[in-house]
Amino acid sequence: MEAKFLHFLSLAFSIFLSSTAFTPQDNYLINCGSDTNTVVVDNRHFVGDSSDHGSAYLSKGKSISLTNPYPNSSSPVLYTTARVFTSASSYVFDIKNLGTHLVRFHFSPFSSRNYDLKNGEFGVAANGISLLSGFSANSTVLKEYFLMVDKDKLEILFIPISGSRFAYVNAIEVFSAPKDFFIDVGGMALINPDGIQEFKQNVSSQVLETIHRINVGGSMLTPFNDTLWRTWIPDQDFLVLKSAAKVARTSDPPNYQQGGATREIAPDNVYMTAQEMNIVNRSSAFLFNITWDFPVKPGDSMHLVRLHFCDIVSVALNALYFNVYINEVTAYKDVDLSVLAFHQLASPYYMDFVVRNSKDSGVVRIGVGPSDLSSTLRKNAILNGVEIMRMVNFMALPRKSKRKNVWILIALVVGGILVMSLVVLVILTVIKCRKRKLKPKPKSRRAESAGWASLRVYGSSKATMSEGTILASPGPYGYYGLKIPFADLQLATNNFDKNLIIGSGGFGMVYKGVLRDNIKVAAKRGMPGSRQGLPEFQAEITVLSKIRHRHIVSLIGYCEEQSEMILVYEYMDKGTLRQHLYGSNSSPLSWKQRLEICIGAARGLHYLHTGSAQGIIHRDIKSTNILLDENYVAKVADFGLSKSGPCLDETHVSTGVKGSFGYLDPEYFRRQQLTDKSDVYSFGVVLFEVLCARPAVDPLLNREQVNLAEWAMECQKKGMIEQIIDPHLTDQIKPSSLKKFVETAEKCLAEYGVDRPTMGDVLWNLEYAYQLQTNERHKGQQTTDAISNDPGALIVSDDGSSDISSTRVFSQLLTNEGR
Repeated sequence: MEAKFLHFLSLAFSIFLSSTAFTPQDNYLINCGSDTNTVVVDNRHFVGDSSDHGSAYLSKGKSISLTNPYPNSSSPVLYTTARVFTSASSYVFDIKNLGTHLVRFHFSPFSSRNYDLKNGEFGVAANGISLLSGFSANSTVLKEYFLMVDKDKLEILFIPISGSRFAYVNAIEVFSAPKDFFIDVGGMALINPDGIQEFKQNVSSQVLETIHRINVGGSMLTPFNDTLWRTWIPDQDFLVLKSAAKVARTSDPPNYQQGGATREIAPDNVYMTAQEMNIVNRSSAFLFNITWDFPVKPGDSMHLVRLHFCDIVSVALNALYFNVYINEVTAYKDVDLSVLAFHQLASPYYMDFVVRNSKDSGVVRIGVGPSDLSSTLRKNAILNGVEIMRMVNFMALPRKSKRKNVWILIALVVGGILVMSLVVLVILTVIKCRKRKLKPKPKSRRAESAGWASLRVYGSSKATMSEGTILASPGPYGYYGLKIPFADLQLATNNFDKNLIIGSGGFGMVYKGVLRDNIKVAAKRGMPGSRQGLPEFQAEITVLSKIRHRHIVSLIGYCEEQSEMILVYEYMDKGTLRQHLYGSNSSPLSWKQRLEICIGAARGLHYLHTGSAQGIIHRDIKSTNILLDENYVAKVADFGLSKSGPCLDETHVSTGVKGSFGYLDPEYFRRQQLTDKSDVYSFGVVLFEVLCARPAVDPLLNREQVNLAEWAMECQKKGMIEQIIDPHLTDQIKPSSLKKFVETAEKCLAEYGVDRPTMGDVLWNLEYAYQLQTNERHKGQQTTDAISNDPGALIVSDDGSSDISSTRVFSQLLTNEGR
């Protein structure tokens, strides 16, 4: 009983914090028609515009204060008075914080001896932008808008329509929105009736009117429970087929992550409830979508649709994959909230889409349904919240000054001259650059492998090179840049044809393409609305533009035109290591192939860790980030989370925890101190994944078997490791090779980083496990034999066991070949 009470207090306290956390810099709350200095509503202080303080906001025009002579006892205090305007009149507010602001108008018509507010018909404008035209109300109405205020004054103008004697309003709210409430990202999806295009305008510059704000799966939320004082209504009345959905709830507060949704985007209670698929029999192949129809005014063709997600239905990461549909168009395929929500369960995330309805359409239809990536037993889809906002047409008020028009004309003429001058300058620059290209080019030379080799090449990694070096040769775009024109990538991917999609992740979709010199590439296009997109984009370019290695995926180029963020890599024919281990129809890999792949990946990681003074820590090693080329050569990929290692006088890098569930170093998770040993731990999980051919986390297994690393270590302690090996490897693995391989994986998974081997040590042992399997002579074996009399040397017995010394760098330095 006491525990329940404490949990209730915790939940109540979190709700209280969420309702008081946001303090807008601009905050004007006007109780119109009232002479009361302060009225408290939902912990907010409204000032009467007839009071000494509030009257300062009334700027011009004729108006009177009106009080409801017959107020309803249950009516909110704000609706007992009104400001009635008998001519065009305005309020003017000083703006300190330029940017997006929320503007709300409260209209609650009542009758008095001289005025029946239901007869009012009028327009409302904000800084010359028409918000309402020909408006009247028969009942209480709240109108809410988001608009960009780029001046130090905001004028709200009320204009009675001719034929109507007056305009009115009961209350006005004007306050600055949270920072980055709308993020202008390149390539936001524009959902058309016939497919998807790019929305090329900035969302923050649009005027948006809230049409629907829905708490999916939950109850009505009042302004008291929302940091932006919004009202959220239940979704039941909008469900097309109520029996298709069932409510999911949690009592735990959301797990907010930096870069994801915040309490200002939506309150806790929105993310603590959801609708999920109402599947009675999980083994059934019968699949369906959950669908909602939200009415909109026909002819209002453009809307911003914001969808809210929080995975409160999964017991482990990477267990939920689903598709999102808008107006029957696949708006987002294979949503994996584990990736989007920064590898955390119950972590809020939202997506923005611009939707163009057909002119005669009176609904926006939202649907979620299971993805083909999910197994039959994991088929599910969820939705936590929906917001639909109409894009208001820009209609500036008529300007009477001819003098202003003259100045506009002059500005246009001068601007035209400047544009023409700029065009001529660009043409001359292009001619000059072409002349330079005709000059003899410098001979290419081999870059040094010690440190990062600068990548100034556009081409395939198939060129002859040794590991850690690059033989530079000019590509179509020369030595001095990796930038690829957007038009070239459109051509290479058939305008980003959805049939060429070969993968997806938190950054966006990956498309197969062929560049104009017949080089196959994989183009990773930044996802519309991705808040994590820009840091990942910059991190990949920073890392991959500096290095070249046979076992690291090559960055061919990038594109940042037209608000696009696209990364272009060499194409890896055989896809990810994971899809060759389980979850696809690929032929099982032999044990020899698996060893070769592990050795290749270890070489790539070892180069990352030791290729410069600080080195690079990958931070997201897993089987989906190890790719295979046409010859099954392994290459490490996806450097969006990578970090520079510690300086020479440091032991670690202090940073927020990033990585994938099941592969995450527990010491890094506890202490938030990152070292290269965190990569070693993740690689140890991959080694067991290769051996057992099962996911790092499988929530369908018994509780003690869900986490592969824990289960494999337990089996190893009990001498039962042979029982969990991939059945396809039966009779393939020599006992000595298996012993060396498992011993290596076990040491990688040591609880503390100091007890784990370096990647150089791991590489040496994997090479030796390969030797034991194939009876090939191990590189450096001769050197090892020569130093066997050294008490500190590595002692290797016939069964493959050894004493790993992390103070030695083995075959990397003891042979003349190097890496």
